[in-house]
Amino acid sequence: MKHQNQSLRNLLLAAMFLAIGLVLPFFTGQIKEIGNMHLPVFLCALICGWQYGTAVGFIMPLLRFALFSMPRMPTALAMAFEMATYAFVAGFLYSRARWQCTRMLYRSLIIAMIAGRIVWAAAMIVLLGLSGGAFTWQMFISGAFLNAIPGIILQLVLIPAIMVALDRAKLVPFRRSEENPHTHREETI
Repeated sequence: MKHQNQSLRNLLLAAMFLAIGLVLPFFTGQIKEIGNMHLPVFLCALICGWQYGTAVGFIMPLLRFALFSMPRMPTALAMAFEMATYAFVAGFLYSRARWQCTRMLYRSLIIAMIAGRIVWAAAMIVLLGLSGGAFTWQMFISGAFLNAIPGIILQLVLIPAIMVALDRAKLVPFRRSEENPHTHREETI
């Protein structure tokens, strides 16, 4: 019964993060540099797990394109792969950590941001190559890092702050034990 309740909780939270990701760009004035859809995806992966976060990350930009025509294609498809990668890497690394703390949170976020940008670049190379365009090294550096600096800073400040607040409120506590539930299973009779 507890597992059912946890699954339902995660499903409802994932739906909430998806809804937040759909409307948040309207409140931030569609400022793409701050990565306004990225925040709910990262939080979903860290709170609900990498499985939910990956699904939300992949669906969100495609659903926003279908509903609001933003982001445009092929960017929406490349973002779907990018954000799914963010969620998978951040959620997977964080869930497998021996201690869930701010240090591991930063490690997970930074590794996920690097991996997501690499996947985004690969997707853009393929998608633009199919349409006869080219994705240059300058486009990668500009799109993945230079133009993204405000969003990277915002994510590295807000996400840990939110997770620490949730820990202090005992809503989503950091796991502080040495046992990792993913590597050790207790036998039950």
